[in-house]
Amino acid sequence: MKKYKVYTKTGDAGTTSLLGGVRVEKNHPRIEAYGTLDELNVYLGAIRDFDIEDSLKEDIVTIQRALMKISSVLAAAKIDSEKIKPLIPTQKDIEYLEKKIDEMEENLPPLKYFVIPGGNAIVTACHKARVICRRAERNVVALTSIFQVPVIIITYLNRLSDYLFVLGRKIANNNGFMETPWVP
Repeated sequence: MKKYKVYTKTGDAGTTSLLGGVRVEKNHPRIEAYGTLDELNVYLGAIRDFDIEDSLKEDIVTIQRALMKISSVLAAAKIDSEKIKPLIPTQKDIEYLEKKIDEMEENLPPLKYFVIPGGNAIVTACHKARVICRRAERNVVALTSIFQVPVIIITYLNRLSDYLFVLGRKIANNNGFMETPWVP
């Protein structure tokens, strides 16, 4: 079995290769978009490292897998290839997030104010993941001006940021952490 090296030296001059071999600058909007998704994925892994319910950890792994697929779509030179099409999120992926949000909200007090992030490391990590997700969403929206991004990817990221907000609230509620309200 051939052993592959991590370093290729092909990116030493500031370019990288999309799936399919097309080379682009490392600051290309596509690289920025899937790089931000990678950052989000790492942060979700950090949330899993906390002492949270196993079911939440399983949900996060499901989301991380979805983000890997979305990153692959954004990194593909051609999204209409037969290898890439199955990686595009579906309405079922959106419904999964909505179901999880609804389940988490069942036992939460109604939200009557904006929440100031913080109060506990786990909750803060959820808010940090949420804002990284929002940045990824903005990057993908910006990418639409030069690349035909399936709209469902934007929808997925929008719903994921909602999921992460509610996840923070659920973890705070489950552990008796007080939310800090922002009231102007």
